[in-house]
Amino acid sequence: MRLRSMKIFSRAHFWLRRHHRIYVLLLLCVVSAMGVLSQRHEWQRDVTQNGRHTLSTASSNVLREMPGPVTVTAYATLQDMQLGDLRRPIRDFIARYQGLKSDVALKFIDPLTQPGLARTAGVRVNGEMILSYSDRSEHLATLNEQDFTNTLMRLSRGHERQVMSVSGHGERRLDGSAPHDLGEFGRQLAYKGFHATASSLALVPEVPAEVNILLLTQPRTPIPPGEADKIKRYLARGGNLLWLLEPGLLQGLLPVAETLGLALTPGIVVDPAARESGSALATVVVAQYGPHPVTEQFDLITLYPQARAIGMNDDPGWHVTPLLETSARTWVENGVADEHASFNEGQDIPGPVVIGWALERQLEEVRQRVVVIGSADFLANGTLGNAGNLDLGINLFNWLSGDSRLITIQPKNTLDASLNLGQTGMTIIASLFLAALPLVFFATAVLTWRRRRNS
Repeated sequence: MRLRSMKIFSRAHFWLRRHHRIYVLLLLCVVSAMGVLSQRHEWQRDVTQNGRHTLSTASSNVLREMPGPVTVTAYATLQDMQLGDLRRPIRDFIARYQGLKSDVALKFIDPLTQPGLARTAGVRVNGEMILSYSDRSEHLATLNEQDFTNTLMRLSRGHERQVMSVSGHGERRLDGSAPHDLGEFGRQLAYKGFHATASSLALVPEVPAEVNILLLTQPRTPIPPGEADKIKRYLARGGNLLWLLEPGLLQGLLPVAETLGLALTPGIVVDPAARESGSALATVVVAQYGPHPVTEQFDLITLYPQARAIGMNDDPGWHVTPLLETSARTWVENGVADEHASFNEGQDIPGPVVIGWALERQLEEVRQRVVVIGSADFLANGTLGNAGNLDLGINLFNWLSGDSRLITIQPKNTLDASLNLGQTGMTIIASLFLAALPLVFFATAVLTWRRRRNS
């Protein structure tokens, strides 16, 4: 019996002496297995405030509508004297797109060791990329989602969409810098693959056939009947039109309104909700939209300064959709639309009213699309940055040009690209990680050692 007890004690002592070695061996095996798995399987989670390491819905939709392979050729050195390793951030950035589209290929060319290839490609800066899709390519020197996705969107169009803005009578300019002009929106259209030009109808016999969208804003001087007839003939042969109306006289464009079946009433729409959001009372806040491809996935608020109500006469030739409708709190003010305006029964028109319509019809083999918005200021330089105005404007042009598949919310901007800490915050963090935590670990180690020694 004693011999058996001694054997049991000896065996237990044997395993006890090797307990730490077995523990270390198992720990090394687990760590090695995790290392192998991490090399074969990647898992990550974006915990930034606005998910800036995750592609937006806009980018996902654009990738989904590109059936062929996309090639990204990055001309970057292995090491830049000022910027360091350029290839790693490019590789990490493109990996987000490769996670959604497996045929996005990335290859690097060193412009120092292969200067001939860089010169032939027209590369000007270290880190410049060339995006190729189908038989088209574009250069890109910035590394952010909005520019990259916009480039993909332009490549997916196949060719630039031609936009002609009617000018010559004091209309708003697509390249102007004044607060009432549309210059910033014109630049955004160029980023999306639209080529916009301004032309006077007095200088051309007809609206050119290659024009995909005709942009019409309110003239300051009357348009001659002959020019209005050119717009009517453009519509008669199936041309697409975006008309940004304003309160007041139509300045010779009444025949165009009659062609489209518009019923226009005087007055300016006022909205008490605008005052609550810090805008002028004569600004309409729209948060709900009609069922239409332009607004199908659109959930942003849009603002419309100096808007007018638009009605529609019955016309069996058009399929008509109310795109923008005001809330029941609004009304059409026929008096002075200032901050002291109030609804007057019998004089003003109660809301809700429609300030935006989408019209569509089939003319032989042409699918014609027209949008009429009762506010030109919603795309003006001074108000374009309000809420979702820019996004809705781009959606309108995508639909009018026949690119409904590209209608989406624009890629988000970075909200948390940097962390700014004051002196107090930096002192607290330094004290915590450089002093407090090491002391806690050291004290824990001493207590554990003493406890084991005493036992």
